[in-house]
Amino acid sequence: MLNSTIQLYKKSFSGLSPEVWSLSGVMLINRAGAMVLPFLSVYLTQQLGFTLAQTGWIMSCFGAGSVLGSYAGGKLTDRIGFYDTQFWSLLLSGFAFIAIQWVETFYAVAILVFVASAIADTFRPAGFAAIAAYSKEGNRTRAIALLRMAINLGWAVGPAAGGLLAANLGYHWLFWVDGLTCIAAALFFRRVLPRRRRPVEDTAVAAAGAEAAAYRNRAYLLFLLFAGLNAIAFMQLFSTLPVFFKEEVSLHEGQIGQLMAMNGLIIALLEMPLIYLLERRFRILRLISAGTLLMGAGYLAFLLIGPQLGAALLCMLLLTFGEIFSMPFISTMALQFTNDRNRGQYMALFTVMYSVSHIVAPNLGMQLAGRGGFPLLWVVLIGLTVAAAAGFILIGEKQQRAEHQPAPSR
Repeated sequence: MLNSTIQLYKKSFSGLSPEVWSLSGVMLINRAGAMVLPFLSVYLTQQLGFTLAQTGWIMSCFGAGSVLGSYAGGKLTDRIGFYDTQFWSLLLSGFAFIAIQWVETFYAVAILVFVASAIADTFRPAGFAAIAAYSKEGNRTRAIALLRMAINLGWAVGPAAGGLLAANLGYHWLFWVDGLTCIAAALFFRRVLPRRRRPVEDTAVAAAGAEAAAYRNRAYLLFLLFAGLNAIAFMQLFSTLPVFFKEEVSLHEGQIGQLMAMNGLIIALLEMPLIYLLERRFRILRLISAGTLLMGAGYLAFLLIGPQLGAALLCMLLLTFGEIFSMPFISTMALQFTNDRNRGQYMALFTVMYSVSHIVAPNLGMQLAGRGGFPLLWVVLIGLTVAAAAGFILIGEKQQRAEHQPAPSR
């Protein structure tokens, strides 16, 4: 049993390029210091005294900055390349996160959160382009999973350490650590990652890529719609759930950080071997559907059990496995729509979708919780996950019919 488990782990990590491993190291450094976002909603309500509605608007400013950053990142990726886009995003976002601690008024905080998010999220479309450049098509999902493992290992450290820092030394330390680790990740990136030129494509492929604009690809847009519903449900983890844990379940910051760390640790330990097994046995869209439903089940736990520690643990477990089943495969599916000439615009639209979800998710969560209570929010989120899962299944069935449809005779 032990030997077979070891062999499974070896197989799941084999065949990935040194560049993918180096990029994963960059993300590990960056996310190990990711302390601002998990506690931003708690910082705004508990330290600055903002209302839930004001906090929702500021978190939406984070999402609005992400939209701008994602769009700009796609443009920059296609124009100057993913390498420089990633480096400058990491470096400048570090200074922006440090600066947030020095403003305390509603509008000043909202503006600076917007700016920091815009700079940080130029990294995202460039990051997907880097994965495509540094990996092979056959192991692309595992390359994405390796980066996610690094991110979640960092996530296992960052929120837990952030909770202890906030509880014992004060919230201002979160901004310093987050900013300095962004800067450290940028310097490490420059040292270990080689530049990779865009490959020369066949003329016919290039022409097809030019015609297949992301904004006119109906199949891609429909896929993004359902991925957006999945994201809105999942992103409550970064906004309303910490507030719910603090105010309704009566957890302190250290316990909230430990719950967040559990999510990252489970993903770091299990995602790679699970993906290695799952992608060989199931169709991608069915896995995404199952993961989306698991997220909905996580919120159902609060309706069935109530605001108890056991329900919080169960919710985090279901959200974690829902993330494993859906998130890496959603990214792989999005990359399947692209080629080397249009990857920037496609992945910009993909990351813009997540950025819009960053706008909608916290505001939707905070407004519903503030006006109708958290049970109303759980019902709405369950409905979104069911709708998204059904949408993914329909897309998958349409693909299957297209695959089995006989080619037209000449």
